[in-house]
Amino acid sequence: MPDLVVVTGAAGGIGSAVAARLAADGYQVHGVDRADGDLTTEEGVQAALADAGLVKALVHCAGITAGAPAHETTLEAWHHVMDTNVTSAFLCARAVLPAMMAAGHGVIITIGSIHATRHFPALPAYSASKAALAALTRQLAVDYARHGIRAVTIAPAWVRTPDTETRLTDPDDLARLTETQHLGTPDDIAAAVAYVLTAPYLTGTELVLDGGAGAAQTAALLRPGPRGKLGLPPLQEGPPCL
Repeated sequence: MPDLVVVTGAAGGIGSAVAARLAADGYQVHGVDRADGDLTTEEGVQAALADAGLVKALVHCAGITAGAPAHETTLEAWHHVMDTNVTSAFLCARAVLPAMMAAGHGVIITIGSIHATRHFPALPAYSASKAALAALTRQLAVDYARHGIRAVTIAPAWVRTPDTETRLTDPDDLARLTETQHLGTPDDIAAAVAYVLTAPYLTGTELVLDGGAGAAQTAALLRPGPRGKLGLPPLQEGPPCL
């Protein structure tokens, strides 16, 4: 019997690619999406996982992106992002942990974001939620290592999903991004998930997949175009460096 992997957010985007890749690799995949249950509630998680069986790994891809400056973010919007991105991850992990503990092994992979540590304008709730996911991963790794359970966050930059495509409609923005970095695809993230599942020494950390975004970010902030888009003032010329 092949190992059973639960993949949340499996109906589209990254989750769909992960489910397809793992099935092709020979895993038994139990895909979960909104239609299977509300993952922000205990009852919804129980319904979604009721027929899952003995779960060997959880890949939590479910999540949303939402942006507005803090003074324009309503409390309702804040809770919606935090519940969808963080509470769901906690509830799904909590649901599969007892079986993993009994088996003496398991893997919990959460799809995070570079926004946990590299911040862009108008994403307070989203960035906070991704930072919380990274912290939750580290805590799970520490608490359950003695049970043979690993926990890893995969932190991508731009990934070309239907959601992010709606945010890349400006040709200038797209040209700026592709000039300095590789834009990821859902298959790129699926390949990383497949690797983590087979890497027993990898736990309690973030695996950053940013296509060079981190290396390019500082250089981009020196150019007038990106500075203007971020609302930053022009750089003042000073004396030459010695």
